[in-house]
Amino acid sequence: MTTPARFLVAAGLIALLAACAASLSESQTAPLQPEEASGYTDKPGWATQHFAVAAAHPLATDAGYNILKAGGSAVDAAIAVQMVLSLVEPQSSGIGGGSFLLHHDGQRNITEAFDGRETAPATATENLFLNADGKPVGFYEGVVGGRAVGAPGTVRMLEDAHRQHGKLPWATLLNPAIALAEQGFEVSERLHSLLVSDVYLKKDPVAAAYFYDADGKPWPVGHLLKNPELTSVFKRIAKEGSKALMTGDIAQAIVDKVRLHPTNPGQLALADLADYQAKKREPLCHDYRAAARDYRICGMPPPSSGAMAVGQILGLLAQTPAASMPLVDGLPDARWLHLYNEASRLAFADRDQYIADPDFVQAPGGHWMSLLEPRYLAERARLIGPQRMATVKAGTPGTVTTSYAPMPEQPEYGTSHISIVDAHGNALAMTSSIENAFGSRQMVQGFLLNNELTDFSFTPRDAQGRPIANRVEPGKRPRSSMAPTLVFDKATGELLMSGGSPGGAFIIHYAAKLLYGTLNWGLDAQQAINLPNFANLNGMTLLEAQRFPEVTLESLKRTGAVVREISMTSGLQAIQKTPSGWFGGADPRREGVVRGD
Repeated sequence: MTTPARFLVAAGLIALLAACAASLSESQTAPLQPEEASGYTDKPGWATQHFAVAAAHPLATDAGYNILKAGGSAVDAAIAVQMVLSLVEPQSSGIGGGSFLLHHDGQRNITEAFDGRETAPATATENLFLNADGKPVGFYEGVVGGRAVGAPGTVRMLEDAHRQHGKLPWATLLNPAIALAEQGFEVSERLHSLLVSDVYLKKDPVAAAYFYDADGKPWPVGHLLKNPELTSVFKRIAKEGSKALMTGDIAQAIVDKVRLHPTNPGQLALADLADYQAKKREPLCHDYRAAARDYRICGMPPPSSGAMAVGQILGLLAQTPAASMPLVDGLPDARWLHLYNEASRLAFADRDQYIADPDFVQAPGGHWMSLLEPRYLAERARLIGPQRMATVKAGTPGTVTTSYAPMPEQPEYGTSHISIVDAHGNALAMTSSIENAFGSRQMVQGFLLNNELTDFSFTPRDAQGRPIANRVEPGKRPRSSMAPTLVFDKATGELLMSGGSPGGAFIIHYAAKLLYGTLNWGLDAQQAINLPNFANLNGMTLLEAQRFPEVTLESLKRTGAVVREISMTSGLQAIQKTPSGWFGGADPRREGVVRGD
């Protein structure tokens, strides 16, 4: 059957399917967002000539800008940015968490992937998140406390990247964060609003004393917040490097906080910190054709599922009529959104079946690119029709056989994104995280510890006893959705864009929106970021609240979709090449900005 023919269906059948879906799904609720919304502020986009830095907080952007201005490299600037974010955006990322960094050396035309993802303790077992009855604990029962804290990798990964690509001395890069921690920074509206809404953070006495006043109220917007303990830690890291964090008294403080938690202790040990190694991996790159131009899109390989899922969604859409559908009145219409949702469901089914730490799980067909092969995507795209698929299961790339069970749905949170291009021809996209907002809500010497182990499947096996690929195992890295992305012109190899977003599992959709908006619809980075958000995690259709006309919602429902409008707090940052230099965009839903010369 031809593609157009597959998209013709009787209106009565569509209406019947929609009615059935609605009647069966009224009780469904939309997934919680990683961080709550804190407003929407229009951003203009920023044009620069020689270099640019885009980060999630103006003070962090300023730090990176000053490093670039002083002749630093993209990696130098990223280190300064991340250290400042640890202080001023503690809810999203920090030195107590992990990161993925994609780096492009423009002089040598080499792209590298640095994996600073957290690892499970050496004594952890697949039953880490099961209670005494053998059932998974509640999500926040796993999050809050020491149980979900993994060995942090951000500082060690940045140290490795700096050895290869740094230009300024390591200690110099910590100076902006040291000064801000010592002299204080003003509490932003976003940080204040998240402190107001969080119910767990003040249960930790150390965090309560730092983030809240004597009456238990969060510090008001504009309050000058100083962090002398983190000042000391930053000074130690500046002098000693990652050793200061991963060994000695600071490491002991981390371990004590985790293991001695009164109600939810964890297993992290000194050896887990001291033995942690960041890894360099081959970037996951694939070809993509849009608007009569060929691109090369590169992202992080597993244990991140971000680049894989984004690549699958784009590749699947290219096999449908979506490729010829323009924006309607500046928005994606219901026809395009339906196709996008179905492509997303196919990608997420594969993600839940196959993606996990590659040091523990074999890629289907022996290589991860099997999931992006054009023949496989064409076969999967044939499943997309004019109405919502009843169920979506993982595909079978090539002759692959697997004994793994698909991972059940569970929440996934966190993160902050940084995009930088320097004056030396280098560029990077880096996404970092402590997972849930404020991580495990455990504060040690001025910084928060991650809860990244909740990115593992709480359920280690299915009812038949088949293991889930992304289950907990000793020393394993949990699956992530982080999607730092670099886009190149395929013919010339020229870097065209760096981008990414926070948002848990929604990162995949935010990154896909950025890429589709710029490459297919010809928008600039800021315009693409401004588009309303949309997502499907292989379930209901999620639309950013009050951003789509009612006719779009009704049309989607007639395909059988269950539609929910929610706040979708993306935090996209992007920098794209222009004829005169660079153009940067920052998400109006958060407080990020772009600076450059």
